[in-house]
Amino acid sequence: MVFLPINDTNKRVWIRYHYVTLALIAACVAMYLFQQSGGEEGFQRMVLGLGVIPAVLFGTRELDPALALLPPVATLATNLFLHGGFMHLFSNMLFLWVFGDNIEDSMGHGRFIAFFLACGAAASLVHAMTIPGSVAPLIGASGAISGILGAYFVLHPKVKIWVLLFAWIPLKLPTFVILGLWAVMQVVNSFAADAATDNVAWWAHIAGFAVGAGLIPLFRYPHVPLFDTSPETSMNVSGVRLRPRAHWGGKS
Repeated sequence: MVFLPINDTNKRVWIRYHYVTLALIAACVAMYLFQQSGGEEGFQRMVLGLGVIPAVLFGTRELDPALALLPPVATLATNLFLHGGFMHLFSNMLFLWVFGDNIEDSMGHGRFIAFFLACGAAASLVHAMTIPGSVAPLIGASGAISGILGAYFVLHPKVKIWVLLFAWIPLKLPTFVILGLWAVMQVVNSFAADAATDNVAWWAHIAGFAVGAGLIPLFRYPHVPLFDTSPETSMNVSGVRLRPRAHWGGKS
């Protein structure tokens, strides 16, 4: 990972607390600990039962009934809460922590849950479509978090983000540089890798980013501007006067 985000300069305006972002992080951590508690066998059972297996999703293969915990279509959502290892979990939760609260701020708690699941499910489906006969399960929140990155790119391209270059050199760069390079790297890697054998779902990242960028104009509050254009001090939305909550604050 060339750029590791550690913080941004973007404070929340419309919500005091980012409850859903914190709850999603807690859910992923809790599920990871639960995966570990069952030993290797229990870990594999959860991955097979709750991960997206393309061949099973499209009906060309069947999962052992003892492992099938949910209908295959439901795994488009459940796979988002499982992770294959600590670094997989850590990197996803770091991105969610840095970028998630501002997207939650832009649309509110309820819409943010729907947005997260929609981006994740779409990303998982696109991944499955690229290798429809695969029996390798897809797990991880990367697709949904890529959707959050796409939304952040559209809303806040000029916001400065603190990153660690090559995981140790601190830099402060604008969003369009950090996430623009990230998106380009996903596309390059998707063509360089073998989708059938690579353990990174590059097309899920690309699809999640595109879906998030496309959905944010629909999911954001009408008074939330795109592309970092400054909102007025007060706005009239559907006849109701709204005022930003004086920048509640962002990450500490």
